[in-house]
Amino acid sequence: MDRRSLIRSLAALPLAGVAAAAAAGSDPARPTIRPRRLRQGMTVGLVSPASNAPEDEDIAFAMDVVRSLGFKVKPAQHLYQRTQYLAGTDQQRAADLNAMFADREVDAIFCLRGGYGSSRLLPLLDYGLIAANPKVLMGYSDITALHCAIFGRTGLVTFHGPIAGANFTEYSYTQFRETLIEGRGRQPLAAPPPFEDPGPGRVERENRLTVLHPGTAEGPLLGGNLTLVSHLMGTPWEPDFSGRLLFLEDVHEAPYRVDRMLTQLRLAGALERVAGIAFGKFTEADTSNNSFSMEQVLRERTAGLGVPVLRGLMIGHVEDQAVIPVGARARLDTATATLTLLEPAVA
Repeated sequence: MDRRSLIRSLAALPLAGVAAAAAAGSDPARPTIRPRRLRQGMTVGLVSPASNAPEDEDIAFAMDVVRSLGFKVKPAQHLYQRTQYLAGTDQQRAADLNAMFADREVDAIFCLRGGYGSSRLLPLLDYGLIAANPKVLMGYSDITALHCAIFGRTGLVTFHGPIAGANFTEYSYTQFRETLIEGRGRQPLAAPPPFEDPGPGRVERENRLTVLHPGTAEGPLLGGNLTLVSHLMGTPWEPDFSGRLLFLEDVHEAPYRVDRMLTQLRLAGALERVAGIAFGKFTEADTSNNSFSMEQVLRERTAGLGVPVLRGLMIGHVEDQAVIPVGARARLDTATATLTLLEPAVA
């Protein structure tokens, strides 16, 4: 079952949790919290806030991936649970995430995979506990719900990046090392890797950058998977878009569905509040119905905003995946077709 099919199974959030979160609110003036940078020998907690891997051996593989990065690994208590398309009950998955933030032996938290289910945890997370115990949290796709909610509620910088359940490419590891281990304060983010076979009649085709609307802008990074961002609209965990550099990606979404979600963000006034937009990859899109192209949709739905818009960064469901620190300040410059981190994302 693909991610879009899973999302159709969205269940109502517990009303008491929603009310409590609404009362807590999201403070745009809240100070940014940077987690500790990673060092060899640290302990990484492995959680699965959404769907689980199909087999236990997939979990063993993910643990070996974490160890290969130079870390010890601590599995969450309910890591092997499976409840249909979810990795255990909502209460179990939320308890695992809260426990990892509370555990003094755990230095960082990596997600096993995405899938569906992270948004169901938002009323169950202890945001006070998370703010008091800042740690690296990394994952992408469905994990976008956690990135948006945790940064919005606590100011903690989290990381839209590779999951533990897949091998890192050389590109992804370099981005991981520079951002989370070296803690560089100024570095390019999500730039396409060098073309491997240049020569007469051979140039880059797959990883091209397209300027949809020119300009330069700075601001804190916000975003992730477009479907998840759009699903948070109208909820207590709706992100604060004001002055943000919004980055978006998706998979298995036809241009008309991307159009629908971007239109929702425009109708809600979200896109009118951002400083700039950096589109990543929209992979495996169904364009068989003679629709507008993806480029046409992205260009037209962001026209008239008066902000820079760049398309094609290495963000999304791709092997060479960037690590994007949600909440850290960056600069988007279409003249150089770059997204640049302006400050260390870790302390």
